[in-house]
Amino acid sequence: MLCPTPRSDWTRSGGIFDLPRLKSTLAELEAQSADPEFWNEPAEAQKSLQRAARLRERIVPFEALERRLNDVLEFYELLKDEPDEGMEKDADAQALQVIKDLDDYELQTLLSGEHDHKTAIMETNAGAGGTESTDWAEMLMRMYLRWAERKGCKVELLNETPGEVTGYRNVGFSVTGPNAYGYLKAENGVHRLVRISPFDSASRRHTSFVKVTVLPEMEDTEVQINMDEVKEETLRAGGAGGQHVNKTESAVRLTHLPTGIAVFCQSDRSQHKNRASALKILAARLAELQSVKDEAKRRELAGDQGPAEWGRQIRSYVMQPYTMVKDHRTGQETGNVLGVLDGDIDDFIAAFLKRPKDAGDEFID
Repeated sequence: MLCPTPRSDWTRSGGIFDLPRLKSTLAELEAQSADPEFWNEPAEAQKSLQRAARLRERIVPFEALERRLNDVLEFYELLKDEPDEGMEKDADAQALQVIKDLDDYELQTLLSGEHDHKTAIMETNAGAGGTESTDWAEMLMRMYLRWAERKGCKVELLNETPGEVTGYRNVGFSVTGPNAYGYLKAENGVHRLVRISPFDSASRRHTSFVKVTVLPEMEDTEVQINMDEVKEETLRAGGAGGQHVNKTESAVRLTHLPTGIAVFCQSDRSQHKNRASALKILAARLAELQSVKDEAKRRELAGDQGPAEWGRQIRSYVMQPYTMVKDHRTGQETGNVLGVLDGDIDDFIAAFLKRPKDAGDEFID
């Protein structure tokens, strides 16, 4: 007979899941929202309401899981007095489901960073290796699209630069869904592929590298961009795509003059939409730049002179001479390379979120 043991440390004050503190914070926010002067500052009021909503999303499901767990425990108590093999199997099935749901919920509790709830802005950039790397960039994009599809997330293409033969030199897209950035920040870094090249007539083994960048989409109120410091250019969209794409100047390039950060968007036929997308990416990159500066300053004050390894290799995908995907940060690995490339990356994301925290490998959390 399977009988789960309640985890009291999840709900006690100061424990893994401090339910009393979360409830107290929610009560304070609800009291503030009832104040007649609450909407005097609309931006701050909106942030408070969003924070309250996230707290409810944390508290309500946990209380439901707690009730289900207590029901199962009561079921087992009844079975002690009146054993029944069929009912015991039902109780075991319910207990296993509760345990699984609690594990899933525990992962959700790790997504408490300042930006975890936001839309993720992703970009894959092919490294050295020509056709091999541009093909690898497209494979990674497909992997994330398949993951997003399984999660019910919305994906929007922001920009793309095709490779000369196949794939992409770089491609940018946004992923919108519950905690999209919180999950996908695990993918930020360099991804390495080892395989027998389908583009090599001698069937030699090649190693390819692609840098994946993951940033949270920033609100207008979070990053103020002085448009006097931004150079805006309109260009004809490049690449194949029909007569309209080639004849209208719908593509937009924004260059932030003080930092030199440039963003190019051409995915939409509307110049207005491309400009809006470019502004979102520019805001995210400016926020990232500030976070890097803040982190470097923190390391300097702490006496840590080591480099900020934003582009370090994080994961290897080996298809020959053996099959394995291994994350070098967590040690998580699997032999099911094709499954991973089809979007099955949840185990790698979970291992990343559960790892001991390293202040140098996240954005601003």
